[in-house]
Amino acid sequence: MSYHELSLEERSNIQVGLLRGMSQRAIARMLNRSPSTICREIRRNRGAQGEYITQHAQRATCERRMPCRPQKKLMPGTELFDLVVYLLRKRFSPEQIAGKLRAMEFPNFEDAYVCRETIYNAIYALPVGELRKELIICLRQGKTSRRPRSGGVDRRGQIPDMVSIHVRPPEIEDRVMPGHWEGDLIKGKANASAVGTLVERSSGYLMLVKMLDATATSAVEGFSAALNRMPLAARKSMTYDQGREMARHTEITQKTGVAI
Repeated sequence: MSYHELSLEERSNIQVGLLRGMSQRAIARMLNRSPSTICREIRRNRGAQGEYITQHAQRATCERRMPCRPQKKLMPGTELFDLVVYLLRKRFSPEQIAGKLRAMEFPNFEDAYVCRETIYNAIYALPVGELRKELIICLRQGKTSRRPRSGGVDRRGQIPDMVSIHVRPPEIEDRVMPGHWEGDLIKGKANASAVGTLVERSSGYLMLVKMLDATATSAVEGFSAALNRMPLAARKSMTYDQGREMARHTEITQKTGVAI
């Protein structure tokens, strides 16, 4: 049998099970996993005080996987990076440098082609200092920060530890398995009042959440109270937009076990 890494939803259920005093074997039976898998997960990803928190466990797993990723193609201190710096100082643009590397004008770097985006990213990833300042000036526009290629994206009030919708499990899209929710916020006139909404994706069941205002504190209290009124089997995940009221979404996960 092939092994599949624990999902964020399974880690949330582990946290809830531990909070309820369930044994590791009972949690394993609930998740249809081997007891040794649950034992290793808790041992590897628990906090300094011995507690197991979903978001911390997910972050620790991602950090351990970082060394497995391929190294960057353009790193300071390499011959290729020195060549790019030399050409930038000669007033070649990143697009022109990428073209020269593709055309193999430098025989010693035949297998070291990098695109213009790699060059831009390498420049702006440099630590603040004279080299970074010099290379940015060498660019055509010479801006101290680079506008993302997507453009037009409002990045104000980003959500800490946000998990993208692109990595949520595919079974949520099918609307077959119950327990997956969509949340939103309705604001009243002049933002003086607010009501949260929770819609269960498979049944369309709607819950209205009473909130004092549109702050993150009210979101934690309101959504946690509403979700905890549902049985554990109906509390699997919640999909939400990037509203600032979800800045403390990790607390909702800790209180309810719902992956957000």
